[in-house]
Amino acid sequence: MAQRGYWVFKTEPRSYSFQDMVREGVGQWDGVRNFQARNSLRDDVKEGDAILIYHSGATAKAVVGTAVVVRSGYPDHTAWTMPSDHPDPKSTPQNPIWYMVDVRAEREFAHPVTLDEIKAVPALAETALAGKS
Repeated sequence: MAQRGYWVFKTEPRSYSFQDMVREGVGQWDGVRNFQARNSLRDDVKEGDAILIYHSGATAKAVVGTAVVVRSGYPDHTAWTMPSDHPDPKSTPQNPIWYMVDVRAEREFAHPVTLDEIKAVPALAETALAGKS
């Protein structure tokens, strides 16, 4: 049995919030247009993996809840399906460039954990989320 993975997924709450994910039941984590993140979605993120949902761009950058991957990586059709918020004319069904996963919200935090709070925890201060790598 494969070991469960743990991930932080970042989203702008104006584009796709934790509450949007709750309303959808199962949501498609699409529109990722960064090659390193694409590689993780395609190769590493697996069904059953745990996710912290991090709202960025908001007044307080914070982890707002948890989710779980319910479908491992598959081609992101929003790159070639029009209209789309995430088009990429170089990506096609025959030669997909971008990948996505399906996720389901599990738990919304009563009190979001801010980036400043994360940075204040010594064990977390050296993580990529805190700005270290």
